[in-house]
Amino acid sequence: MIATKKYYVYILTNKNNKVLYVGVTNDLARRTFEHKTKRNKGFTEKYNVNKLVYFESFSWIKEAIKREKQLKRFPRSRKEELINGNNPGWNEIKVPIL
Repeated sequence: MIATKKYYVYILTNKNNKVLYVGVTNDLARRTFEHKTKRNKGFTEKYNVNKLVYFESFSWIKEAIKREKQLKRFPRSRKEELINGNNPGWNEIKVPIL
């Protein structure tokens, strides 16, 4: 069976990099747009978490969900290591809308 869809696990933060949020989606551009425009009420809206600083892609949703759960269990220091290893300036990653 060939996987054609992509799934993403991502980490968002706020303007001051104080709050981290881990999520999973099948459309990273749409999902980050929803966070930026506060489309969904909850944690990210309350804490202004809308800056994408890290993501991983997967071919299978089960792999992505497994990784999301793993990252959520990580202490903040491990999440920071992941971000620093790929995006040391914690710059916002711009995702093109396809």
